[in-house]
Amino acid sequence: MALREQVRLELVSLLPRLRRFGFALTGSMDDGDDLVQSACERALTRLDQFEPGTRLDSWMYRIMQNMWTDFKRAPRSRREVSAQPADIEPLLVGDARRETEGRMFLAEVRRAVAELPSEQQSVVAVVCVEGLSYREAAKVLDIPIGTVMSRLSRARLAVGQTLGEGTTAGTKVQGRTP
Repeated sequence: MALREQVRLELVSLLPRLRRFGFALTGSMDDGDDLVQSACERALTRLDQFEPGTRLDSWMYRIMQNMWTDFKRAPRSRREVSAQPADIEPLLVGDARRETEGRMFLAEVRRAVAELPSEQQSVVAVVCVEGLSYREAAKVLDIPIGTVMSRLSRARLAVGQTLGEGTTAGTKVQGRTP
């Protein structure tokens, strides 16, 4: 099978993970899907830059991370991230008050994560959203495992401080219990 066809098939199987990563970076399903589409287009048009035998998911995550960083640096991209109720609906259970509090807290968390540097956002996305281990995240993002741990630690502290959780080193940011 030709490399181009092999990459296309593998790319299709990666789409659900890429969509979650895009949503985690952008805070919006629509913007996340746009980012995935742009990244897939870039990957297919620059297939000569892909090294056979390496991880396609790492290459795609890197493309998406770079595209998102470029987008955020552009002056036109200074817009607020908002959590859409339809996007978070599957995550909520319980009575209306509890659901409302959960939505509000999730929106606060999304805004706090959106304020993180893109390198920290990427680590949060692959570890907390994708559920990868630190070792897997290091391979996917092509960075040392110590860098993954350091970025995740700084991200947790920053999110905790933004949310007023008063976290200290070594403390994980936990959700509020209503």
